[in-house]
Amino acid sequence: MSTREFDLNIEKILEDWEPCHAVREIIANALDEQLLTSTADIEITKDDKGRWHIRDFGRGIEYKHLTQKENDEKVRDYRTIGKFGIGLKDALATFDRHGIGVTIKSKHGDISLTKTSKHGFEDMVTLHASISPPSDSSFQGTDVILEKIPDVEIQRGKEFFLFFSDEETIESTMYGDVIENRRGVAKIYINGVRVAEEENFLFSYNITSITSKIRKAMNRERTNVGRTAYTDRVKAILTSCESERVAKLLIEDLQKYETGDTHDEMSWLDIQEHAVRILNAKQNVAFLTPKEHLEVTLVEDMLDQGITIISIPERLRDRIKGSKDIDGHPIRELEQFAIEYEASFEFKFVDVAELTNRERQIFDHAEQLMDLVGIYSPRVKKILVSETMRKDLELNEETDGLWRSSDGSIIVKRDTLQSIEAFAGTLLHELAHAVSGAPDSSRRFEIELTRMIGILVSRLLTKRS
Repeated sequence: MSTREFDLNIEKILEDWEPCHAVREIIANALDEQLLTSTADIEITKDDKGRWHIRDFGRGIEYKHLTQKENDEKVRDYRTIGKFGIGLKDALATFDRHGIGVTIKSKHGDISLTKTSKHGFEDMVTLHASISPPSDSSFQGTDVILEKIPDVEIQRGKEFFLFFSDEETIESTMYGDVIENRRGVAKIYINGVRVAEEENFLFSYNITSITSKIRKAMNRERTNVGRTAYTDRVKAILTSCESERVAKLLIEDLQKYETGDTHDEMSWLDIQEHAVRILNAKQNVAFLTPKEHLEVTLVEDMLDQGITIISIPERLRDRIKGSKDIDGHPIRELEQFAIEYEASFEFKFVDVAELTNRERQIFDHAEQLMDLVGIYSPRVKKILVSETMRKDLELNEETDGLWRSSDGSIIVKRDTLQSIEAFAGTLLHELAHAVSGAPDSSRRFEIELTRMIGILVSRLLTKRS
């Protein structure tokens, strides 16, 4: 078979393309072939004649691959980099413009570049691919041989690819990968090809699930894709993460929010929330605002229990309050800690028969006191006495009484049975909680307590008169 000329029909030369961009396209094709054929890793080497070789071990290039059309095989496989025949032709034109010699070898034939007249229009000289019989019909894969190309252009071409990066993938998700950012400037990859850089991102990202928005934003050069195109996918990657390492790095970054030194991912509230959801499931932590850190007694109690306190903004605290972590457990913020604290306390109950005569005389006034204030609430089922009571998280001392709605009981500390005044005051206080169903310092509780005091005083005064 004699040599044939194949018109590349290149009408527009990318004047801003440098040799490294052409190298990028050759490497992209080689990586796609490696992926599609599950063959050995591609090789990029320099021979003893100073020529660079970019080789894959796939099926071998054919001249028909020089036509510009949609590649059905690559379109079907979401992992591939190239989809059309544009990149290879642009690369060949760029090499020619920079005086770089190109030879492509495969078992299907040898291809080189030449300038010749366009068929039927002899006055128009265009770039053609010169197709020759294969120099090695048993050759495996495709070898693109580049002559007179500076070494730095090969290196710059390789830097477009995650494949040649030494950066570590921290976690992979269905939408893409979170990649360690070691050099300060984060990189955005799409199927392993760098398309943008971010100066204030905490991580680099490799997007493997492509949206229509990204596809539309992907230009011919595959560079400088705008953030608006990939922001949603970066968020989807992060909110799909479940590793402790990703969450810890995000939370560590969030700790800098008061100084304004956080990375851009931390400006997204849903990412902050997801980091909290992961870390709450993985570590013994509590999330407090800077103002809540001033609750010294509470903080000391947490630290005594081995809980690590994480500072978060108030808007994030409001977002996570009452929500669950990735394992379905409540996220521990201030109110949740109080709930856990109360639930974990074990009372040391005292049987009424074990009370002293004096204590029993005072305890027996309970029904009389309830009758005086007109309390016949079915919610109050029993009154219990305990040697110990849980601490008030604000005052750091044991409380005198507790209304426990879970079983309809009022629990009083045994010490209050030393005087009728202490017992009556404690019982009245807890009765107000039982009837109002409201906590301390709430308006409903104060109204009910005031009402009871008014009834009690009115009946006492009436008896005296």
